[in-house]
Amino acid sequence: MKLLYTIGMDFLVVVRDVAPVLMVVLFFQFVVLRQRLPNTKLIIIGFISTVVGLYLFLIGLDMGIFPIGEAMAEKFSHPDKWLWTIIFAFCIGYSTTMAEPALLAVAQKAEEISSGALPSFYLRNAVAVGVAIGLSLGVYRIFSGDPLWIYILAGYVVTIILTFMAPREIVPIAYDSGGVTTSTITVPLVAALGIGLASNIPGRNPLIDGFGLIAFASVFPMVSVLSYAIAIKHINRRREVK
Repeated sequence: MKLLYTIGMDFLVVVRDVAPVLMVVLFFQFVVLRQRLPNTKLIIIGFISTVVGLYLFLIGLDMGIFPIGEAMAEKFSHPDKWLWTIIFAFCIGYSTTMAEPALLAVAQKAEEISSGALPSFYLRNAVAVGVAIGLSLGVYRIFSGDPLWIYILAGYVVTIILTFMAPREIVPIAYDSGGVTTSTITVPLVAALGIGLASNIPGRNPLIDGFGLIAFASVFPMVSVLSYAIAIKHINRRREVK
């Protein structure tokens, strides 16, 4: 009975969190637009499916993703394994980003709108490399104890410089790429890795050093995508000259 009570209360919490979104949509639909809901049954089924799916996702995080991330971080936290930890961060950053549904959706739309000029596969790889490099630097920062703001500020400075050098049409996509990387697959593992490392490395504070990895995963994809676009622009110019 206690287990059922806990499951029921957790489910109600998810309903409470999702309900404001539904209320806003219904308010504008009925009060502002003054229109009926199209396909009411499908909308109800979709809302229920969203709540159930979100609830199962949160359970999966608590039971699977967070524990395995913290366990691996504990094993990697030994000072002698800092290089392996950085390699692990690079690999996990690349692989999780390539699997991100949000990035896949953005990349496909970019390829569609550009009529194939911006292939989805290459864009996703550019973003994934940026996340991988960012997480590697973030893990190095946890080991070294350097201030977070130095790395983030440097990343944004480089991003601003590259913005003026990159083709105009790639800049909005590059900026969006920095946001879609921090989604359902990447965030849980990255958060667990950062907190786990900071909790087990002597002299590190989980509250101060454990967080911040997600910021690395947001900034450096913009750098990598802008750099990729600049490189492609120069390659195309050389081909035209020849």
